[in-house]
Amino acid sequence: MTKTLSNLDNNSRNEMFRRLSCQYINPESELDFKNPFELLCAVVLSAQATDASVNLVTPYLFEKAPDPEKMAALGADEIGKIIKSVGLWKNKSQNLVKLSLMLTEKYGGNVPQSYEELIKLPGVGSKTAKVVLNVAFHVPTVAVDTHIFRVSRRTGLCPGKTVKEVEENIVPLIDEQYLLNAHHYLLLHGRYVCTARKPDCENCCIKDLCLKLTL
Repeated sequence: MTKTLSNLDNNSRNEMFRRLSCQYINPESELDFKNPFELLCAVVLSAQATDASVNLVTPYLFEKAPDPEKMAALGADEIGKIIKSVGLWKNKSQNLVKLSLMLTEKYGGNVPQSYEELIKLPGVGSKTAKVVLNVAFHVPTVAVDTHIFRVSRRTGLCPGKTVKEVEENIVPLIDEQYLLNAHHYLLLHGRYVCTARKPDCENCCIKDLCLKLTL
């Protein structure tokens, strides 16, 4: 028996993403970056932290260390001084040095463009790898963060019990025409409308499609 991956039928899912695509036109990451290396570092820093808090420290960080070689040379102590306002800064400082060393030594200073290679980098998990693939290299995939996990479950789009389960099942549920930007559609909707404590259902463009499942 085939496992049911969604509580919404195909027409409802397509209409959901059609509306979200009209609501969030040409969506972009809210992290500030100029190249794949800066994006990678910013996403690593954003774990359990807000994009706004990361954007406050990265301009100075990237000015001091604009590439992997310079980031590794800067060292964890100096990186730590710059990113101290960001959560988990000690571990993140060490990971930025380690991943920069690996990029320099193994990849010629370039950020790899495959999921399998990205997740080998220190501090880079599945979500970070997929954000980099989607945003920097335009790979049609979905990185499931807390916002996407919540929207997927609450609406019935992909009601998995864990982030990993949703991540494994969500891509086949999204029509190809919406897949490249689906990550941003769901993330922005979760961040600004379908919020955790009090979702703004009155102003939700997909409220009639949402099953409003209990989380």
